[in-house]
Amino acid sequence: MKWADHWAAAWVLAAVAFAGAATSARPFASSWNDGSRLASVESLVERNTFCIDESVFLTPPAELFDQGTPPYDPDNTLARRGTLDKLYINDRYYSDKPPLVSVPLAVAYRGLMQLGLPKPSARPDVFAWVICVLLSGTGYAVAVGCMWSLGTRVGLSPKWRLIWLGAFALSTVLPVYTRSANNHIAQLGAVAAICVFLCRIADAAREGRTAWSSLLAAGFVTGFAYNLDFGVGPPLVLAVLTVVALRTRRIFAVAACGFALLPCVVGGHAINFAIGGDWLKPLNMHPEYLAWPGNPFETTMTGVVRTRYFAQFTYTLDLLFGKKGFLTHNPPLLLALVAGAFVLRRRSSEPRPSGSVGKTLPDGRGSDCARDRVELLALVAWCAVGWLMYGVLSKNHGGACVSVRWFVPFLVPGFWLLANVLKERPEFRRDFAVLAACGVPLAASAWVVGPWWMRNVPGYWWVFGTSLVAWALVRWHATRTKREATLAFPASRDAENRAA
Repeated sequence: MKWADHWAAAWVLAAVAFAGAATSARPFASSWNDGSRLASVESLVERNTFCIDESVFLTPPAELFDQGTPPYDPDNTLARRGTLDKLYINDRYYSDKPPLVSVPLAVAYRGLMQLGLPKPSARPDVFAWVICVLLSGTGYAVAVGCMWSLGTRVGLSPKWRLIWLGAFALSTVLPVYTRSANNHIAQLGAVAAICVFLCRIADAAREGRTAWSSLLAAGFVTGFAYNLDFGVGPPLVLAVLTVVALRTRRIFAVAACGFALLPCVVGGHAINFAIGGDWLKPLNMHPEYLAWPGNPFETTMTGVVRTRYFAQFTYTLDLLFGKKGFLTHNPPLLLALVAGAFVLRRRSSEPRPSGSVGKTLPDGRGSDCARDRVELLALVAWCAVGWLMYGVLSKNHGGACVSVRWFVPFLVPGFWLLANVLKERPEFRRDFAVLAACGVPLAASAWVVGPWWMRNVPGYWWVFGTSLVAWALVRWHATRTKREATLAFPASRDAENRAA
């Protein structure tokens, strides 16, 4: 086995990604969004409560800025006044972020305080950097390691696997979201891990076994991911349980996965109930909790069905292709949209030999897309449902952020599909390389301004326009070359047609 195909390669790449994310992380809150999360964790660490009334991220003391240890970006005059991502419940303020995730972060920081880290209120700069690394850096590292494993499973050669993984890590919006604490890149890591576990479950089922450990791990991680975004969380749970049911066809396997979901799902809703008295509805979907003086979000609240149907239709398309469009900010995904159908509909021609899970076959062929079609279709369907849900229930593009922050986890299914495109349809490799190269300057520009950016990323339209022109030229050249080859060798063409 080549070293690139060994499991250790994934760990090494994850460690490199974690180091890069730690270097990228900012030592302060950059916006109301991450300030709200930090306020929740700080309150748990210092006061054992989710109430953020006394947090330095709600009301930043001026002396912290004077001392050079600011809780917020000193250059952001809006943010330095304190987070406005808050809820007013029973005469007290709370973060509007899903609460469960703050608990393990608070536990981790308390443990680090025993090793010498300062109290969050004394050194909010240190606290903000550590929480960013724990939440966003870990999510980024886990995603990179798991994606390398998925690329190995697909059967990409080490060279193209590295190009593909480099595009995932460096030519998308991921680098910019490593700069501050946010749920979305953490959910990205959880989704990547879920994909790996689902593949192990499927391989065990083919061999007549039940992968109990993978079932429990997939369930627990799915429950955790559910609490990172109450919008796309429920459809993710449905997608995972559906895949487990289709692959194992055993009620006890589905029950085991569902049982592993419960601690995080029930825990999240229990905290929701303890704070706001509602078991099911997320706290930030209660209009009465947003009715505090000066709230700028009352008219843009997510979770409300609008009556202007044509406006919502254009907004839904704008989420993918507009000035903050998710596909246009991640150029390689444009190829997945166009070429993905070619591999998803391909039928498996050869079964994979037993015992070859996660390996490249002796003749250099990896697994084809048909082996993982159920998993891929379920994850792609999850992306489509999540996009449509936000298209119907929102109108604010995720607020002041680079592209659409809610869709960051969708990069995992998108690039898993792209790996299969590169494997099964080599004629699209040059297209991918061009789109990935065009994505690098866009990702770099976004990284400079940070994730919480209200305007277009500098150079956005120039880079996007260049990527479309370059891609069109590559497609034109490929089509012309194929036509010339067909005209030059008609006999070969007839043989190919008969073989097809």
